[in-house]
Amino acid sequence: MTMYFLEFLVCLVLGILHSQGSRGMVSAMNPEANMTVIQMIRYWGYPSEEHFVETEDGYILGLHRIPHGKKNHSEQAHKPVVYLQHGLMADSSNWVTNTDENSLGFLLADAGFDVWMGNSRGNTWSRKHKTFSISQDEFWAFSFDEMAKYDLPASIDYILNKTGQEQLYYVGHSQGTTIGFIGFSQIPDLAKKIKVFFALAPVVSLDFSSSPLTKLEIFPEVFVEDIFGHKEFFPENPITKWLSTHFCTHAILKELCGNFFFLLCGFDERNLNMSRVDVYGAHNPAGTSVQDMLHWRQVVKLNKFQAFDWGSSAKNYLHYNQSYPPMYNVKDMPVPTALWNGGRDWLADASDVHILLTQITNLVYHKEIPDYNHIDFIWGLNAPWRLYDEIITLMKKYQ
Repeated sequence: MTMYFLEFLVCLVLGILHSQGSRGMVSAMNPEANMTVIQMIRYWGYPSEEHFVETEDGYILGLHRIPHGKKNHSEQAHKPVVYLQHGLMADSSNWVTNTDENSLGFLLADAGFDVWMGNSRGNTWSRKHKTFSISQDEFWAFSFDEMAKYDLPASIDYILNKTGQEQLYYVGHSQGTTIGFIGFSQIPDLAKKIKVFFALAPVVSLDFSSSPLTKLEIFPEVFVEDIFGHKEFFPENPITKWLSTHFCTHAILKELCGNFFFLLCGFDERNLNMSRVDVYGAHNPAGTSVQDMLHWRQVVKLNKFQAFDWGSSAKNYLHYNQSYPPMYNVKDMPVPTALWNGGRDWLADASDVHILLTQITNLVYHKEIPDYNHIDFIWGLNAPWRLYDEIITLMKKYQ
């Protein structure tokens, strides 16, 4: 069904371009649209490394590293380490998709940090398993539960072992904050390894969210599975990449591409670099599991921050040793937390965030940026001076 929808989009695009004729001026395509994350990092003159880590349940995750910046080539030992975790249906490219002067990954490297960027199971860079193939339903039987329980500990332990450090800074965006709140509240040994948790556009509830992504709740779970199947949900694929590099480079259609992100995340048109929409679209969405989306549907429907409900008492007992999914309690998280949210964020609505703030027991900083939407935190043109400078200052304060 997803493929039929994409094919329809291609036909629609071709029709629009044909009707526009010579008026559909084409902008130069950004070369990063067809690059891997490693190639994107090197394109801007930074060193890059790709690492692979195996989780306790057999998933093989890709990690991308910027060991130092362009301005500080020293390979000094015990450099402070930062781990960046992307959001829903995203990947590590989120942190380096803008220019070297606008991307958090590059700015942190230039500020003297050893930067590591994670990739959740099932996305473009984490599609391998010790036993299962991506063609099997078993590979896709996961949600943000498993990302918190298995992906985070495996990735963070690997990074600390590799760098010889005892702690690191954790920066999460959107679902990257969700798995942080779960992992750091449920696994005490993991929490001890985090110096400060930087939560950008955090999501643990969607009671007030107005994003179309939350409207899956109105459809029965069986209907959602009939439409999308039981495996992956919107992976990176040749059709979306073609749309990004051919459709979004047309001057008359570039704004339409940008509006796709705004429709899901909230509007802040002046703060998105429209000349790079082809790069954003070529790497996003990067895919997740249908089960991950169904878990978010449960969060919306039940208004509860809890583990995935497997649909029966027997199945829940098999997974949790109890007949119902366990609740997640943010108040159990001891990690020092700095949090930023946006006033125009349709996913991490300010009202949901204000409730979350009352549950964080070790809040060291909070700022609401009134005009920010959900993607301004990773791609906003003014993010370096409105957000990233504060993050770097706080990191240096808590060294």
